[in-house]
Amino acid sequence: MKLLTACAIIGALAVNAPAFAQQQLSIATGGTGGAYYPIGGGLAELVTENLEGYSAVAEVTGASVENMALVHQGAADFAIALGDTVAQAYTGTGAFDGRQVDILSLGALYPNAVQIVVPADSDIQGLSDLVGKRVSVGAPGSGTELNAQAILDANGITYEDLAAAQRLNFNETADALRDGDIDAGIWSVGPPTSSIMSLAVAREIRLIPLSEEEVAAAKDVEPIFADYVLPANSYEGVDTETPTVGIPNALVVSASMDEELAYQVTKLLHEQVDYLRAIHPAANDTTIEFALGATPIPLHPGAIRYYEEAGADIPENARP
Repeated sequence: MKLLTACAIIGALAVNAPAFAQQQLSIATGGTGGAYYPIGGGLAELVTENLEGYSAVAEVTGASVENMALVHQGAADFAIALGDTVAQAYTGTGAFDGRQVDILSLGALYPNAVQIVVPADSDIQGLSDLVGKRVSVGAPGSGTELNAQAILDANGITYEDLAAAQRLNFNETADALRDGDIDAGIWSVGPPTSSIMSLAVAREIRLIPLSEEEVAAAKDVEPIFADYVLPANSYEGVDTETPTVGIPNALVVSASMDEELAYQVTKLLHEQVDYLRAIHPAANDTTIEFALGATPIPLHPGAIRYYEEAGADIPENARP
């Protein structure tokens, strides 16, 4: 699949979306160094093996922002995306100002954690120390960049305050840190993530904690942010907890998706979630309770049908 350029991602939302494919299904994920791609790949395998008449494939993309455009265009049937990006697309605000996307959720999947990584011998000790440094803020069209910019802006730091704001994907960020080409990298991803794990083997690293005041400032700017503490030993050599912010990820579809298909995929997701947990530990948080409590936008009627059959209480704000 031909991916959108950074300049075309938001503009693509002005294009009318064709009907989604009925047989070959596409799941828009992210880069191979994060959690979206392995989890999306696992879901694609479940669909292919269990839903008669359908096959599915996980697509490598620029992640959250691009994924909303792909769903809007009909180039993807399902998309994994950060909750703040999803909410902005649904309401036509923020990065999607005036370009509302007709989407609904099958539920929240798991939380991302914003992870600011530096070499172990770096003089960067806190968020304010990023001023004057070379920082990777995430790939163009990614939720990572939206999260990074929100946290920096909320705490009085602009891209102009950095020596360079580089828009690198997860693997590129890890390589640049390893080689000394940047001073810090920002990830918004379900921990632990393979790109940071590989980096920690190649070079000693530290994670930069956010103070209570910095977290509070970020939550004032983006209410979907939540307190999050990355456990000690999530990565080799990082033996302390790291306070930061968390953001729910959601599985998103076009509002026009067939109700039976949405129902069957939601049912498959939860009834075979152990398959996904064996692929990536982020799926340990994929529960019905989290799906309903953290969904950033209303649920598709097919998803509601499954959750009601499962005996769950549907929050009013999760109904279309």
